[in-house]
Amino acid sequence: MSDHRAAATWQPGAPGVLSLPSGRLLRGRGLRRGVAGGELPHLGVYLLGKPPPHVPWESRWLRWPDFRLPSDREQARTLLREVWERAVDERVEVACGGGRGRTGTALACVAVLDGVPADEAVAYVRAHYDRHAVETPWQRRYVARFAA
Repeated sequence: MSDHRAAATWQPGAPGVLSLPSGRLLRGRGLRRGVAGGELPHLGVYLLGKPPPHVPWESRWLRWPDFRLPSDREQARTLLREVWERAVDERVEVACGGGRGRTGTALACVAVLDGVPADEAVAYVRAHYDRHAVETPWQRRYVARFAA
């Protein structure tokens, strides 16, 4: 990774930053906690049941009600692939209300795209992002089936 690209990504170990096996860095957060200090994202993907508040950076909304699964699974797959691709050299964040269930589920799916086996992705995100990530049995099943 060039110096320019490294400067455009998150700082490893910063709050909410998940390091994937490929070296890509993503930030997960809970919108109820506000914007973390430091750099702003280039792209935010917001997983909410209703449209997110306006932000001064590029953003996408995926309709995803609390404790549920994405309303449009194809849109989810497309957006999460974009998250994974752009995280190579951009600051990308994924967020929901609390930053655990939907965010953790999405991060685990991105980890699958990065090569983490689907049956290990939830454990990976819990170990490297938040030990309470991916809150429901159906979210865990969604991750396990994401590679299919």
